[in-house]
Amino acid sequence: MVDGLAEALDLLGEAGCSRVWINGSFVTTKEEPGDFDAVWDLGDVDLDLLDQVFFDFANGRRAQKERFGGELLPNVVESASGLVFAEFFQGERDTGRKGIVVIDPRRRSQ
Repeated sequence: MVDGLAEALDLLGEAGCSRVWINGSFVTTKEEPGDFDAVWDLGDVDLDLLDQVFFDFANGRRAQKERFGGELLPNVVESASGLVFAEFFQGERDTGRKGIVVIDPRRRSQ
């Protein structure tokens, strides 16, 4: 899963993405997380350079899960809450707010 996340970050960074928010069991104290959930910032991204798997949301984002070990969504509005995904991901049912990890993937390719 870490290798898949690294590949996804490299691809996003090469396309100009400046921020990726990572969530899910990957950023918890869970000893063996099952996956990661990530949101990427559309600003400054050259969409023509970005692998089409980032836009494949079919079958519960199966292609992304198989290739990267997690799910990656553009930071657009989540329809049920009306929040962009970066904000939506910080919501927690029990406590109200939770932390997420923010990475600049361009730094990986420097």
